Amino acid sequence: MKFWKLALVGAAASLALGGAAFAEDDGGLSVSYNVGASTDYIFRGVSQTDGPQVFGGVDLANGPLYGGAWISNVDFGDSTDAELDLYVGVTPELGPVSLDFAAIYYGYIGDKSSSNYEYTEFKAAASVPVGPATIGTAWYYSPDFFGGVGSAVYGEVNGSWDINDKWSVSGAVGEQSFDAGGDYTTWNIGASWAPIDHLSLDLRYHDSDLGCATYCGEKVVLTLKSTFP
Repeated sequence: MKFWKLALVGAAASLALGGAAFAEDDGGLSVSYNVGASTDYIFRGVSQTDGPQVFGGVDLANGPLYGGAWISNVDFGDSTDAELDLYVGVTPELGPVSLDFAAIYYGYIGDKSSSNYEYTEFKAAASVPVGPATIGTAWYYSPDFFGGVGSAVYGEVNGSWDINDKWSVSGAVGEQSFDAGGDYTTWNIGASWAPIDHLSLDLRYHDSDLGCATYCGEKVVLTLKSTFP
């Protein structure tokens, strides 16, 4: 049980690197911020907090280039207090296909030097509109994953549908695989509501086929997030 808690909890975010929003400004450098709170922090089907989460981030963009930082509390049952992610990437377009290539560093505040929690992932993602919906896929590779378990690959298919300018639904199914074994499948589905500009509320169901109890299993998570320049 403890192995799964320490080897599979990791960091950030699902879709769009922790949900950060980018201010669009083709004329030069733009800056945007995000802050929020959630009833739980779920990463690839595994809770990082076993309880409430508070998070925030800042993003810089210049045309297709972007970079940023994101921080959240975590609770692994040890001295680790927070997760800090740093990332850079590029979002080119190929006809109707939107691409996203990025490098992401996951750091942890308060962890012991022997924990081997820190790791780096490389992301390649693509999405395409299909009527009012968008479908996509995302792949992440780490040469030395969280906890020093060796190389790992995560791949998912995802989709979203904008019902109107305030409501949308989305979901994803992913497979986390490890060179050392212990692969698992995870999935989520939920609905988002944006009652006013720069504010959203997301209700999401998460699950996986992992066998652990406290940090895995069925989770229903409510997230409130604000984005702004």
